[in-house]
Parts: sequence; structure tokens; C-alpha cells
Amino acid sequence: MKISRLLVALFAVLALLAGACGDDDDADVASSGDDTDEAATEAETDTETETETDAADGPAIRIGAQDFGESAILAEIYGQALEANGYSVEQVSVGGFRDVLLGAFDNGEVNFSPEYAASMLEFLNGNAGEATGDADETVELLQSQLDSVGLVALEPAPAVDTNAFVVTQETADEQGLAALSDLPADGGDLTLGAPQDCETNPFCIPGLQDVYGVDLSGDFVPLDAGLVADALEAGEIQVGVLFSTSGRIADEGWVLLEDDMDMLAADNVTPVVSAELEEAYGQELIDLINEISAAIDTDTLTDLNRRFDIDKEDADDIAADFITEAGLGSEG
Repeated sequence: MKISRLLVALFAVLALLAGACGDDDDADVASSGDDTDEAATEAETDTETETETDAADGPAIRIGAQDFGESAILAEIYGQALEANGYSVEQVSVGGFRDVLLGAFDNGEVNFSPEYAASMLEFLNGNAGEATGDADETVELLQSQLDSVGLVALEPAPAVDTNAFVVTQETADEQGLAALSDLPADGGDLTLGAPQDCETNPFCIPGLQDVYGVDLSGDFVPLDAGLVADALEAGEIQVGVLFSTSGRIADEGWVLLEDDMDMLAADNVTPVVSAELEEAYGQELIDLINEISAAIDTDTLTDLNRRFDIDKEDADDIAADFITEAGLGSEG
């Protein structure tokens, strides 16, 4: 009987030991399963992160905006669309002069800016009069100038924004003005208000002198671009140089004097980037920027300016609506 009891006790102990070993094996299997699941999760996370950051694997795109509404709107359009497609973007205010903008490119403060083909070409070539009415030809000439400063002009947008010489309906009726050729040769009693570069811009005072034989330099008032329309409305000037896409021209019922002797050239919106930025991201970035540009036409840009100038909406909100309507957000 004692032997039997000992055997029973021994079997019980062995059973307990076997159960314990079984629990350890099960724990090892569970632990191994947990490790596998964690590794798989980490791998998925790494893959997602790599996918999300592929487009941004390069320098931040620093967009230089000049100090007028349209430039701010365009900078936001390009910036927000690029951000939506995975690029890191910074907005930089660079003032209203091209020499300041080019200096910002040179010191690396900016590496992208929405520019205007004819105006930038003539600034770089010393007002040589090379710009034509053909956008592609003008951009090609522009690129020949940009090569020496390490910049690249991309495809021009359909949107054209030239200088617009504008008078009130009252002035047009009193002076008999419908076209630039109607302006008095000596300027008469007309005061011209325009951005500061009008004195050297070939599409402003020099252009009027060379093409039309009209000299408005004697009574010229240099103004910030955003103040010209207000000065015209207040009667402080009689001729104002606005952007042809300004929403205020139609809203105020002003008269845009016809360029009847073709002084103005193809000032299409044209993105300019640094050669380093182009090299960093390659054709994928260039194709995306060109796609954004292709969606911006003159009528659309005029309407966007109206929202900024008349309705007093913010440039970033205007751009966000445009991007949504044009389908320029990320497809992913």
C-alpha cells in the first residue's frame, strides 16, 4: 500500500511538472507570436513613413512672394499644391523689386518664385527689348539670361498679366482717351501713378516714349503697387498703372487704355526655380509645377485678384479654394 501511495504521489508530481513545461512552451509560442506581430507592425509603419516622405526627401521649397496681392496668391497656390503632394514648403516675403528677389535666390533665402516672363527678361537684359508677344519664345530668351545666375524658367502659365494703363471714365471722357496713342505727347496735365520701377521698365515710361512718343515722366508719382488704384480713385493721379488682371478695373468701371501699337509683350506667369532645387527633386517636381501652372489662365487669375482686392479675402483661403476646384491636391 505504501508503494502504491508513493507511485500515485510520484505520478502527481510528474503531471504537475509536465503541465508547467507545457505552460512555458505555450508562453514561448505566444511570445514569439507577439514578437512577429510587432515586427510586422513596425515594418508596415516604416513602409508607410517611407512612402509619405519620399516626395519630401530633399530641401524645403522656399517660395519668394513679392509685395502685391497677385504674387501672394500665386505663391500660396504653388505652395499649397506642393505641400498637398508631400513637399516641405516655406513662404518668404521678398519685397517688390527684382534685384531683391535675385539677391534672395543668390543667398539661398528662396529657391522658387512665380515670375513674369517678359518683365523678368527685360530686367535681366538691361531693357534690350527682346521680349515678344510669343510666350514660349520669350521664356526661351529668358532662360538664356537665367543660365548665368543658376536659375531655371519652367513652362509659362496661360495667364498673362501685363501693365495696364487705366483712367477713370470721367478722365477718358474729358480727355478723349481710349488708347495709349490718345495720350498727349507732353503728358498734358495728366499725373501718372505707378510702381517705382516704371521709370526704367520698358513696358512703362520708357515704352511710352519709344513706342508712342508720349512722355509722362514730368509728372510721375512712384507708388507701391497696392496703392495705385486707391490713388486713382481719390483723384490724386489721372493715369494709373495697374496689373491687367486687377479685379478693380471692371469693378470701378475704369477705362483700360488699348495698347494699339503693341508695346506690351508676353508677360505670362512663369515659375522660376534654382538649378539646385531642380536637381534635388528632378522631373517629378518639374512636372507637378507645370501641371499647376497649366491650370492658371487669365480669367481665373483676374477672378482670384477680385476676391483679394474687392472682397478682401486672404490669399491662403483663395488659393485653397482654387486648388480644390482645379483638383491639384494629392491623389493619395
